[in-house]
Amino acid sequence: MTEPSPLTPTTISYRQAVKQDADYIAKMVNSAYRGDSSRTGWTTEADLLTGTRIDAEEVCNLLEADNSVILLCLQNEQIIGCVHLEKTLEAAYLGLFVVKPGLQGGGIGKQFMQAAEQLVQDLWGVKKMWMTVISVRKELIAYYERRGYRQNGKIKPFPAEVGDEFRLVKDLQMVEMEKVLG
Repeated sequence: MTEPSPLTPTTISYRQAVKQDADYIAKMVNSAYRGDSSRTGWTTEADLLTGTRIDAEEVCNLLEADNSVILLCLQNEQIIGCVHLEKTLEAAYLGLFVVKPGLQGGGIGKQFMQAAEQLVQDLWGVKKMWMTVISVRKELIAYYERRGYRQNGKIKPFPAEVGDEFRLVKDLQMVEMEKVLG
């Protein structure tokens, strides 16, 4: 897919992902978080981790799971972002939040997050959203704090499935953040 020209008026819309989107979603997530392509944006993990973040099969598993959706953000009908949402007890988990690196910093993420928060309220009637963020990602934590999320004091170990051979920084941890939805 080609990127819209910065001079072209844009229309942002949202839709739930389907299985046919899985390969594109995996490529977009990996390009936003890992490797040199991720350095175009500010959400990169390239200085912390190597390898792939997710593959198409894992995306399909998320799409097929109960109480789990992937919301896509589209600009002029082109997929430019995604977020995984999953109902957990009386809340919803937010993960894999991505806006293509070259489009970050223009307010799309803020609008997209609001759409995700509204969707979980409409779908599941939840009143709280939560997520985990790598503890050393201070700029990302600050971004979520500007969106109303707060650290709740819970610290989790970094996912064990990401082996030491992929960690450029050792002893990574995850902080949990949450937001009461309006």
